[in-house]
Amino acid sequence: MNNAEIGKAMVIKLDPVLPEYPTFKEGVRRAPKRELTLNKREIKLAVANALRYVPEELHEQLAPEFLDELLTRGRIYGYRFMPKERIYGRPIDEYKGKCVEGKAFQVMIDNNLDHDVALYPYELVTYGETGQVCQNWMQYQLIKRYLEELTDEHTLVMMSGHPMGLFKSHKTSPRVIVTNGLMVGMFDNPEDWAKATAMGVSSYGQMTAGGWMYIGPQGIVHGTFNTILNAGRKFLGVPQDGDLAGHLFVTSGLGGMSGAQPKAIEIARGVGIVAEVDASRIETRHSQGWVSLVIEDAAEAFRVAEEYMEKKETVSIAYHGNIVDLLQYAVDNNIKIELLSDQTSCHVPYDGGYCPQGLTFEERTEMLANDKERFCELVDQTLVKHYHLIKTLVERGSYFFDYGNSFMRAVFDAGAKDIAKNGVDTSEGFIFPSYVEDILGPELFDYGYGPFRWCCLSGKPEDLRATDHAAMEVIDPNRRSQDRDNYIWIRDAEKNKLVVGTQCRILYQDALGRRDIALKFNEMVRKGEIGPVMLGRDHHDTGGTDSPYRETSNIYDGSNITADMAVHCYAGNAARGMSLVALHNGGGVGISKSINGGFGMVLDGSERVDEILRAAIPWDTMIGVSRRSWGRCEHSIETVAEYNKTREGQDYITMPYLADEDMIERVCKDVVVEEHHAHH
Repeated sequence: MNNAEIGKAMVIKLDPVLPEYPTFKEGVRRAPKRELTLNKREIKLAVANALRYVPEELHEQLAPEFLDELLTRGRIYGYRFMPKERIYGRPIDEYKGKCVEGKAFQVMIDNNLDHDVALYPYELVTYGETGQVCQNWMQYQLIKRYLEELTDEHTLVMMSGHPMGLFKSHKTSPRVIVTNGLMVGMFDNPEDWAKATAMGVSSYGQMTAGGWMYIGPQGIVHGTFNTILNAGRKFLGVPQDGDLAGHLFVTSGLGGMSGAQPKAIEIARGVGIVAEVDASRIETRHSQGWVSLVIEDAAEAFRVAEEYMEKKETVSIAYHGNIVDLLQYAVDNNIKIELLSDQTSCHVPYDGGYCPQGLTFEERTEMLANDKERFCELVDQTLVKHYHLIKTLVERGSYFFDYGNSFMRAVFDAGAKDIAKNGVDTSEGFIFPSYVEDILGPELFDYGYGPFRWCCLSGKPEDLRATDHAAMEVIDPNRRSQDRDNYIWIRDAEKNKLVVGTQCRILYQDALGRRDIALKFNEMVRKGEIGPVMLGRDHHDTGGTDSPYRETSNIYDGSNITADMAVHCYAGNAARGMSLVALHNGGGVGISKSINGGFGMVLDGSERVDEILRAAIPWDTMIGVSRRSWGRCEHSIETVAEYNKTREGQDYITMPYLADEDMIERVCKDVVVEEHHAHH
């Protein structure tokens, strides 16, 4: 067939009009040049692949432009197709569409690309250094057109940012099904994936970037608040109803995820110093009210922190500099750091996620583009030094935890094999805990508490206020300390000014708490008290993600390296009719290290939605609690036992009989095995 015939055979397509080339605003963060490892044949393929989106009459002009983008930026973004007007999550009624879901997902996509929200908006990166909404602006334009045509009997199929088409389905089917970055096992590694994405055939959706459910740093702040508060209770002797007044937390990163840290510290009433090399990220968080003070000097940062600790007052300090310099100062001057972590983007340490000591942020960007080999050497040296400083601080009494950003894995890969428990490979884990292992897993995920979230699609702050109050009424603060924390969180949410972008909220809840809040919101929509609502969650949850270095790091039956749960969660949500279901590779830890999924559910006030909520919301959480219970996580066993009782006649969950450890020891005492170490 020729292109004229192909064009005639499509109804939904891009127009044969060349859009004007955009002007790029000064001061907007840009993605660094991505490493390009394609050979000449693959480069030609990449250009041909990008031209598939546009009518033939534009090819002659666009081919050299696309090639230039590929060679100078490492990817084809199709900048020419970027909208000329400001992108932000507008009120739902301002969008065109044939069903409420079609309009709702346009709100969410545009919120992910809002310049106040996104990390590199021109490159469609929402957060996490590489997490994209889709790969290029041609896809963005086509997705918008498909969503405008979507009816309540269609499903839009999204493969790594590419809209494959609208397919006939049912009123109770998902309206959008998304996958990102899924690779065949043999090719499921960062090198093969990087080639695939440069050729325009795969996309890194991170978690809620490609799942269209990111809500700014607020999305992670409740989990960060829970983590540091529970770390204080567990390791610093803070009482169950106490806060972090007078205690110090030191960490790094003020990006899309890590930017939540200073706000969480202040909500927990502690004192925090957060190192960040990129002045623009500090400026963003400072102007948004997410960090209180900006200090350029390590000595001054610790002096101010000490002052606030003595007064038992809260403050968050952005230290403009490298975390390694800050920790070196603490070690040299014998400064006591009680809680210590790190949130540099160590899932991509060699692509700009980690800045070597001795380089400014600008020098890092330049070296990344011009001398990648030297850059990687410096990253490795700094990672090892960073690790040794942490080791010294831990020996002096600090509690350090890996914040699920693959930091310990990156240190291991940089050559410090002694960070692994067995000193040889990572099969037995690392010498320091991940925050999920010690805190979030046993204290929250094992009970089913996880990062439930919602967005008021009207864009009205009064709708968000009404949902805050309604959610608060559902929580019994006297049931567990977790419920009290969640109650206080939602009570003070508006006062804590968490909204960046559209009117959204995060709230940790368990399976039935999420269900009851969802049903309550849908009833409010039905009564006309609020406009439609988008429900969702972070993929970083009880059941949505299989990730041995993070979400499933506190599962010790050997199944932490399997991905059945995340896939079942996704398939089960699709079967039960969630509005959007997403399944991704990589998440916050990198390609091949995680399979993660999420959902979006549009509340339109209908009975149909009530039915879906009753079946899908408990499933989405309890699949995780069930798997954790089967993995012999103690609190999950208790939670499943209670759930089996309260849901008798509806759900029946298999539970594990527990083998006596002494008996296992006795039976196996004469077994002799040759030691094999895994090669990773």
